[in-house]
Amino acid sequence: MTGGTRRLVGLVTGWQTVASSCYYAPFAAAPFLSEAFGLSRFLVGVLVTTLTLGYTLALVPSGALVDTYGERPAFVGGLAGLGAGALAVTAAPSTLLLFVAAFVLGVAYASAMPATNRAIVAGVPADRQGLAIGLKQVGVTGGSAVSALVVATAAPAVATWRAGLAGLGVLALLVAGLFAVGYAGSPAAGGPTLPDVGSLRGNRAYVALVAAGLCLGAGLFTAVGYLTLYLTESVGATVAVAGAGFALAQVAGSAGRVGVGSVADRLARRLSWAPARAATLLLAGQAGVGAVLLAAFALSPPPALALALVAGVGFTVFGFTGLYYTALSALVDDEEVGAATAGGQTTLNVGALLAPPAFGLLADAGSYGLSWIALAAVVFAGVGLVGLTYARL
Repeated sequence: MTGGTRRLVGLVTGWQTVASSCYYAPFAAAPFLSEAFGLSRFLVGVLVTTLTLGYTLALVPSGALVDTYGERPAFVGGLAGLGAGALAVTAAPSTLLLFVAAFVLGVAYASAMPATNRAIVAGVPADRQGLAIGLKQVGVTGGSAVSALVVATAAPAVATWRAGLAGLGVLALLVAGLFAVGYAGSPAAGGPTLPDVGSLRGNRAYVALVAAGLCLGAGLFTAVGYLTLYLTESVGATVAVAGAGFALAQVAGSAGRVGVGSVADRLARRLSWAPARAATLLLAGQAGVGAVLLAAFALSPPPALALALVAGVGFTVFGFTGLYYTALSALVDDEEVGAATAGGQTTLNVGALLAPPAFGLLADAGSYGLSWIALAAVVFAGVGLVGLTYARL
């Protein structure tokens, strides 16, 4: 990469890290929110669903706005909204207003994927976009880790969780101001337009990949939601070990996003393939290995082996999103990247809305083993749809 390209990727990754630290902060603060507002376990789950619902409903409009006006307004407005939403969560005087603030936080975060992907596609050469998007996606896991460290660990040790969350909100507002002053962005398309849904729907490879996102998102978000609980309840790990395992999975996920994205770039250059072809082939392999590892959880391995499986699941299941977004971006014209990303992220989120409750019901009715095998089967279905995408290129 050139110096200018590295600077762009660094800026976008930093923006993504700050944005994700705000969005994922309520996840990290769940025990504190439960105590402060008297939330039952069910209502904590509803709070998470409220975040995801706001995120999902705003994705397509956000993608259309990014395609029309460029990523700069989304960078500024989205991060300002995230900062305001984080502050609103800390100041909510009632449970109802807490849920309203969470919904606003989710709506604001919907600008993240369309804007960051458009910035990468517009500013990075096509044969380097796999690595660039993988690096940018590290901001998601990095931001999640930052929120956990600040809100759940550091802030309560010296003040309160509210102070930590407020600090993240203020940081987001400051960074939004810096982007307003110093970030030019890619050229806007012109006047307001609606997403060309007909064009996207007619792109058979894109449709197959978006359908795959439903299954892959189910695997990703269910694993994120139940990994720690599984390690403590089924494997018999201590809470400290389970927390370390979750952190290990996030680190491995970052490595998977960057490492496999870089391999996809090299494969495309060496074989003179289109970027989408290389990305979908490796995505199928990465997700396929992840499905096997998810199924292996059903064996309830001893803690040491379970942690090794956790690292593998992190590298594959947590790490596939870099290739997923690389392929999505490569399958459409540059002026459709925002809407195309929104469509792909929407199916990922629908998987997040539907699969975790079903996983929990299976675990309650039968066992974790049955749940992991069913989840692995869903991910394998996604691998088949990625293969269909590859076949249509």
